[in-house]
Amino acid sequence: MSQTVDATRIPELEAIVGSALEAARAAGATQAEADASLQRGLTATVRMGEVDTIEYHRDRGLAVTVYFGQRKGSASTADLAPAAVRETVAKAAAIARHTAADDCAGLADRGELARDIPDLDLDHPWSIEPEEAVAQARACEAAGLGVDRRLNNSEGATLTSHRGVRVYGNSHGFLAGYPSTSHSLSCALLAESDGEMQRDYWYSVARDPAALESAAAVGRRAAERTLARLGSRRLGTRKAPVLFAPEIARGLFGHFIGAIRGTSQYRRASFLLGAAGQQVFPAFLQIAERPHLCGALASAPFDTEGVATRDRELVRDGVLQGYVLGSYSARKLGLKTTGNAGGIHNLLVDAGPECAAFEALLRRMGSGLYVTELMGQGVNGVTGDYSRGASGFWVENGAIAYPVHEVTIAGNLKAMLKDIVAVGTDVDIQGAIRTGSVLLGEMTIAGE
Repeated sequence: MSQTVDATRIPELEAIVGSALEAARAAGATQAEADASLQRGLTATVRMGEVDTIEYHRDRGLAVTVYFGQRKGSASTADLAPAAVRETVAKAAAIARHTAADDCAGLADRGELARDIPDLDLDHPWSIEPEEAVAQARACEAAGLGVDRRLNNSEGATLTSHRGVRVYGNSHGFLAGYPSTSHSLSCALLAESDGEMQRDYWYSVARDPAALESAAAVGRRAAERTLARLGSRRLGTRKAPVLFAPEIARGLFGHFIGAIRGTSQYRRASFLLGAAGQQVFPAFLQIAERPHLCGALASAPFDTEGVATRDRELVRDGVLQGYVLGSYSARKLGLKTTGNAGGIHNLLVDAGPECAAFEALLRRMGSGLYVTELMGQGVNGVTGDYSRGASGFWVENGAIAYPVHEVTIAGNLKAMLKDIVAVGTDVDIQGAIRTGSVLLGEMTIAGE
């Protein structure tokens, strides 16, 4: 096989997937699906001006699932040679013959599969050589360290470039694939003053390398964030409004998505169990899924089962319209797949009249905690109990007063989602969930 990873490899991967499906049919499988992929990437990390690591990533794989009636077996391999493909199918078939029947097992329904595969502009290769990657990482770190002499150490700057191509097919006749890319640049710095040391970071990620922030901009932003944390204080325990920075607010909505996933619903392990049709957010809040945004990080023409992805209003006027489902979880719940096998595709959070600029959110908050970093995993998806370590800034009279560290914020997610007061216009597009800063009316802040 050649070393290139681009759209020219799709026919080759289609042939591999086709041979796997044929082998499954010959083995007596009533249904089968296969996913073949090639990936290639480069990562360069520089620390204190010296090269720390240069890594090439090269991977390939084939995953096969076969069904004998409603008995399922899966196997995978990194060897795409014909003999290895046949052996992988044979192993999947052997597993299926020894599993119990599951009346929800099987491929996605034929009528749900994608027929038209739109070009979503997801493939932007970057022919960057290791020397240039090192130079950009070095420039990023240097730009940050050069901002202030108190910045005396670094956890490094890292540039990553990744390209992959994937083909999925099944015995319903679906066979399609597409290439995609992802590139990123990040920097983490340390500052010291009067015996106190603080750390912070910044990053940029995009499908198209031309859309990345410049190395100097990433380094300077990391520096500014790190310096701003010097002089951090602890807070006494209290209840107060909390404002989540956009990159932190994304996680808040991530917990919401986790609660409405089909697996959480049919396992009855969700703080939003059976919440479809209920008021989950304030009436001003809307959440839409837009899988076909050109060049977006979470765009996809079809999900991991070949189901067509479609625009969807997930939350309308604060009311949950439905769940996030693949075909298996949909069957378990007596519903239809929503094209979310493998995850969500570009969630857009909109607060309508309650959208405001960051400065306006600070003024509206008055006094409270602006959270820029969270630590720990204190979130219970079943009860919704939420307790995490936090750092950020105390806000007084609508303006940032001083940095804060070593505090814990706590609440219950079900109440927190309803207690959203406003959402910022400072939308972060560097992920699957696009949201601005999020202001909550009140949380418990535990400190000294």
